[in-house]
Amino acid sequence: EGSLLVATEGRVAVWRQLAAQLVHFFALMLWVAGALAFVANLPQLGVAIFAVIVVNALFAFVQEYRAERAAERLRDLLPLTVTVIRDGAHVDVDAAEVVVGDTVVLAGGDRVPADMRAVEAHSLMLATSTLTGESVPSAISSNQTLFAGTFVTEGEGIGIVTATGASTRLAGIAALTRGIRRPKPPLALELHRVVRTIAIIAVGVGVAFFAVSLLLGTKPNEGFVFAIGVTVALVPEGLLPTVTLSLAIGAQRMAHRHALVRRLEAVETLGSTTFICTDKTGTLTLNQMSVVEAWTPYGKARVHGVGYEPEGDVEIDDGAREAMADVAVTAARCSTGHAVLRDGSWVAQGDPMEAALDVFTRRMDLDVAEDRARRPERRRFPFDPRRRRMSLAVEDELLVKGAPEAVLPLCREDLGVAALEDMTGRGLRVLAVASRELGASAPLPSSGEEAETHLELLGLIGLEDPPRSGAADAVAATRRAGIHIAMVTGDHPLTAAAIARVDPEDKLRIARALRARGHVLAMTGDGVNDGPALQEADIGVAMGRSGTDVARKAADLVLLDDDFATIVGAVEQGRAIFSNARRFLTYHLTDNVAELTPFLVWALSGGRFPLALGVLQILALDIGTDTLSAVALGAELPSENALMTRPARGRMLNAPVAKRAFALMGPVEAFMGMTAFVVSLMASGWHPGESFPKGAALATASGATFAAVVIGQTANGFACRSTTRWPGSLGWFSNRLLVGGASIELAITAGFLFVPPIARVLGHSPPSVMGWAVALAAAPAVILTDAAYKAVLRRRRRAERSGGTR
Repeated sequence: EGSLLVATEGRVAVWRQLAAQLVHFFALMLWVAGALAFVANLPQLGVAIFAVIVVNALFAFVQEYRAERAAERLRDLLPLTVTVIRDGAHVDVDAAEVVVGDTVVLAGGDRVPADMRAVEAHSLMLATSTLTGESVPSAISSNQTLFAGTFVTEGEGIGIVTATGASTRLAGIAALTRGIRRPKPPLALELHRVVRTIAIIAVGVGVAFFAVSLLLGTKPNEGFVFAIGVTVALVPEGLLPTVTLSLAIGAQRMAHRHALVRRLEAVETLGSTTFICTDKTGTLTLNQMSVVEAWTPYGKARVHGVGYEPEGDVEIDDGAREAMADVAVTAARCSTGHAVLRDGSWVAQGDPMEAALDVFTRRMDLDVAEDRARRPERRRFPFDPRRRRMSLAVEDELLVKGAPEAVLPLCREDLGVAALEDMTGRGLRVLAVASRELGASAPLPSSGEEAETHLELLGLIGLEDPPRSGAADAVAATRRAGIHIAMVTGDHPLTAAAIARVDPEDKLRIARALRARGHVLAMTGDGVNDGPALQEADIGVAMGRSGTDVARKAADLVLLDDDFATIVGAVEQGRAIFSNARRFLTYHLTDNVAELTPFLVWALSGGRFPLALGVLQILALDIGTDTLSAVALGAELPSENALMTRPARGRMLNAPVAKRAFALMGPVEAFMGMTAFVVSLMASGWHPGESFPKGAALATASGATFAAVVIGQTANGFACRSTTRWPGSLGWFSNRLLVGGASIELAITAGFLFVPPIARVLGHSPPSVMGWAVALAAAPAVILTDAAYKAVLRRRRRAERSGGTR
């Protein structure tokens, strides 16, 4: 078990991932529907339904194929080789060969290969953010534990290995991640509920029509075939592909807003979020330490600038410039970290805090290199976690930098206490800078404790990780949207301020507790320690720039810019997806009402009124002339600010959707379709009370009904773009996808009607002039009814608002 055991067990095979797309509830329902179509002697219908299942499954599989398990990338956090002491000699061995009891030699730049106990530590600083989330490197002393996967930033040390492989802390976190079953996304649950409802209705209608056919004297086998046809016709075959394509469009839009979606359902899940647990460093802040203020006994300095960019402005009180220069140069001389220009951006090399001190001197136009040349270093006393300070002997002076509580008590005068309280009270990280004279010819002290006495306080330096420019607005927008926010961090207590520090198990318990209370939880994270919580949350959000591979692979959404404001944009896009899902669900259900009505009229007439539409015509309506417009509705842009001023969600199939589909738009479409049927029959010479004609006259009338439903649905597509505004106020051409989709569907309809082989298979023929007149009238009928309904709603809402203000 020499190396970390990367868990490949539990990895889902590719064929299983593909099979899962073919056997979920909706797919199973369609499989049954297709099989019943073959039983009903409708092979064309069965083949078409099976094709829909396969195409949709392949599309969803391709979209999610690249999703990988978090634990599979843990090996990348470990070194390939490591230096150990065996038989008194330094030997480089493969990291996989390290065993308990080995003596490991560590130096700056090394990654810790296993859990170990430090037996020697010389200025040893360890970056532990991958495990703890702590952004500032930790000073390590003897007998402290070092964990596998952490990184030595400076210094050197020797450790005795205490745990390897599956026994390490890193592997323990991986085990937590592997043991978590990802929760079902809200959209999947809602779609399951909608599909189940539709399935019950479809089966119920099929059974009812079978019973009616028996009462009308139809042979049982013929009635059974007829009932199966009705049931299959009511299944919205295009619903799931439309949802999948809508999610894909949303994922593409999120990518343009720097949010990379790893699972399609995450697009909508974030829109359903009711609680966000976010880290602070890098998400709400820039993750770039900056000196913002400095104090000397002679005055203050206020520093303006962002991150590690040397350009900036420093305002210094009159009479304090020389003292402030001493503070800045002394702090920089006591540091090894600095800012460097890399790939066009200024970044920290070494300790971020020390890089900020380097930037401070540059913004004051001070030449630290010249000071180093003039006063070369004689001896350095490295930072010690017990002393919490370090010092540097140059010529006849000792320069000291450290924590204020470790430096101020050693100073001869009681200065800086009030300034320290003011700075720390405002959340700044404070460093104290001091000095003392050394005899030029006197021997240097042998230790830091001996040297660092009778100091003179030069000043205090206040640093912060500045908040992102849009963080405050983003948090405010999130709260307006009815989403709770909590900052959950494993960062250093000083930077976390009043926030409790948490470990991976705590973060996992927080996620479970919030979900148990009914919240849809979004959890952000960047380290290995965040992996379990990211997997437990309804949606895990990882940092793309600063995050580890483990966090990114455990997450559903990756923020490419590490910005909290990007989460807000993704929430808005997710809510737009759900809102659009309601739009195309309304669109689909409206069509179902128009499709069911001919069968209902047939049943109520006791079979004396002929069927205006057949089962294959209904399938042609669902797949051939509905899908493109439905997808276009799934791409509808959200109304500006409308989605982020109220709490999210509710049911997809709610009362307004049902009312518009079943009580308003559906009946209008159905009425126009049946009117086109009757008018066409009358145009062929039929009169009420006579036997209905068959053959060409019936085919022509059925074609008129088909055309009326298509044209009514085209208008319905535009009406469904908004629940409050009529299409003219939105702009008829503002959704170009809908315009294009509707145009293509009308062209397909012309093919269904005018291409003789296709028309014969569907059982209709082109409408007569009168049939066309009624069919074309379906569009204004739908639009005007929709406009009138929305006008009534607006008046009612205005009345309610005015009543509430009185």
